[in-house]
Amino acid sequence: MYQLSLPSNPQNIHQVEDFLLSMNEDLHCNEEKFYALMLVVTEAVNNGIVHGNKRDASKNVTVTCTAENGILTVKVQDEGEGFDPSILRDPLQPNNILRDNGRGVFLMRQMMDSVSYNDKGTEVTMTMKI
Repeated sequence: MYQLSLPSNPQNIHQVEDFLLSMNEDLHCNEEKFYALMLVVTEAVNNGIVHGNKRDASKNVTVTCTAENGILTVKVQDEGEGFDPSILRDPLQPNNILRDNGRGVFLMRQMMDSVSYNDKGTEVTMTMKI
């Protein structure tokens, strides 16, 4: 198991890359999968910092990764109020195409094999075959 816990300051987001690079020394994901993983985990952590914990540095975002039977499971949890992922805008709709935000969850769903949320909406679980 690999774990990283960050105070909710956007300046801490760079630590995700070092964490994933270190983990990949053991897992040996190919370049394509690794960069997809880097993108979605960074996005999930950023969502937790900005939207979940509202940049409150007294609250943490925690990333937990486990690899078993060729499946990598990544959980990103924040300490916020949660959200309902079913109400997210579709970034492919014409009125959303030019928006500056709203693509993170879409990218997670496109790049990972599965994406799910806990009932409260404070934890995303993503899986990838490695």
